[in-house]
Amino acid sequence: QVQLVESGGGLVQPGGSLNLSCAASGSIYTIYDMGWYRKAPGKQRELVATITSIGNTNYRDSVKGRFTISRDNAKNTVFLQMNSLKPEDTAVYSCYVELMRYSDFEVADYWGKGTLVTVSS
Repeated sequence: QVQLVESGGGLVQPGGSLNLSCAASGSIYTIYDMGWYRKAPGKQRELVATITSIGNTNYRDSVKGRFTISRDNAKNTVFLQMNSLKPEDTAVYSCYVELMRYSDFEVADYWGKGTLVTVSS
C-alpha cells in the first residue's frame, strides 16, 4: 500500500503565499514523476505543475513565474510554493505520484485526497 499525505492549504489574501507539501509513504521502490492538479468549483481538473525524477519541471501558463514545484527525493515529498496568489487560484489541490511499488515492481499512479486553497480578501 502507498499513502499520500498533503498539507499546507488554507485561506490567504490575494497577493499572499502558501506552500503545499505531499509526502508519499509505504511500499515504494522508486518514484518517477510527481505533480499537482487542481479543481475549482464548476471547472474541470487541470494540471498545475509537474517535476521529473531528475528535476525537470513543467507549469501551466497561468501559474508560471508565481508557482514553484520542487521535490525531496530522500523524503519522497513534493512541494508547491505558491506566490502572488489570485482569487482564480482558489481550488482543491491534489498531488499525484508515479511510482514503482516495492511489493510487486508494478508502476502505478497514486493521488492525494486534496487540500483546499482559498484566495479571498
